[in-house]
Formats: sequence, structure tokens, C-alpha cells
Amino acid sequence: MNLEQTKEGKVLVVRVCENRIDAHLAPDLKQQLGNLIDSGDNYLVLDLSAVEFVDSSGLSAIVSAMKLLDGRGDIVLCQPQPAVTSLFKLTRLDKIFRIYPDSAGAIAAVAN
Repeated sequence: MNLEQTKEGKVLVVRVCENRIDAHLAPDLKQQLGNLIDSGDNYLVLDLSAVEFVDSSGLSAIVSAMKLLDGRGDIVLCQPQPAVTSLFKLTRLDKIFRIYPDSAGAIAAVAN
């Protein structure tokens, strides 16, 4: 799984550079996000702008990252494609994750 990372103060922006998060890539995403959290990056913005499809294993990987934080930080999502936004709404995960239309808004939300 190809991820780009940029640091904005205490916030780590993680851009997923794949068009799918499916059963093939989800374990790697879960591992990489877990490694970032374990190394102390507890304020994450997950940029999904390149992602066109997420399956249940992809959702599970993202939920796992939130659980790993265990209240010690925050994870928000930004710039999801319409199909990905629909999936979060369908699964009601939009009630769990804050979703922002741009990275600036997401960074500001996590930084506070």
C-alpha cells in the first residue's frame, strides 16, 4: 500500500495513493496505520481523495486505527470520493468518523 505522509504541526496527514482499499490492501493499511500510531502519531488525517472504492475489510482497517488510538488522539477523514462517502453513510460510519471536504478543515479539526 502506497501512502504519502506530511506533518502539519502535531497532525500527520496520510494520503492513500491507491484507488481501492480492498481485501488485498486492507491488511497493509491496518499495519501501516498501526505502526504510525505506535510510534506516537496520534493525530491523523486520512486523505482518501484518490480512493474510488472501499470494501468491508478496508472499513475494518480504518476502524482498527481508531480503536488503536483508544482516546489518546484523533483520526478524521478528508476528501472522499462520492462512492466512498456513500459507503460511510450506508454503514453509518459517518456518525463515528468526522469527514471533511478538504485537508485544511480536517487538519484544523484535529489540531484543536
